[in-house]
Amino acid sequence: MKLTWYGHSAFKIETDDAAILVDPFLTGNPSFPQDLSVDQVAEGVTHLILTHGHDDHIGDSIDILKKTGAQLTSNFEICMWANRQGIENFNPMNTGGMVNVGPFKVALTKAEHSSSKQGEGEAIYLGNPHGVIIEVPGQKVLYHMGDTDIFSDMALINEIYRPKIGLVPIGDRFTMGGKVAALACNRFFDFDTIVPCHFQSFPIVDENADTFIGAMGSNGHRVSPMTPGVSVEL
Repeated sequence: MKLTWYGHSAFKIETDDAAILVDPFLTGNPSFPQDLSVDQVAEGVTHLILTHGHDDHIGDSIDILKKTGAQLTSNFEICMWANRQGIENFNPMNTGGMVNVGPFKVALTKAEHSSSKQGEGEAIYLGNPHGVIIEVPGQKVLYHMGDTDIFSDMALINEIYRPKIGLVPIGDRFTMGGKVAALACNRFFDFDTIVPCHFQSFPIVDENADTFIGAMGSNGHRVSPMTPGVSVEL
């Protein structure tokens, strides 16, 4: 499994049979590498997953879906909104379900956040926010937490899905800060690899992962900070 971070919460997960984009906020993302284009990121994408409806997560998804024909997986409201934008290949879900999309299985989990898109004059409600579980046969289970605070049901998420790769928001203000994110990882999960995200993008979120890594204590070695645009094999 190859993982690429594009800054903020945007990731690509590549396996033998799928190339999955999650929350592709690229245009307007201050941490998106300037030597990359949206078309380069979109090339070969087969699936696109959205955790919730905020603009810094929906990002370039509609353009990418139209260019690639990739399948959209998200909550029902986001899928219906995307359909109104001309997207026909979509896979609507909601909290707790798991769907086999062929190359992998995907489940949506609870997340403590909100979900809307800024429209003209008022926000458009886009359902509940979620985290995402991705199960690829023969690979470690990956959990993209989405935007969230800590919550005690993380213990159940760990019990049900046993994720070993965690993509964890740490930037504070809109999500967990470093200390709370470390508490969540240490108390509720047994991750082999933790990739921090939702930081180092806008000035109002944390600029680095130092607080998070420090608060992880003896488990700090499990944290693998990534550089936007650089891929790692997991």
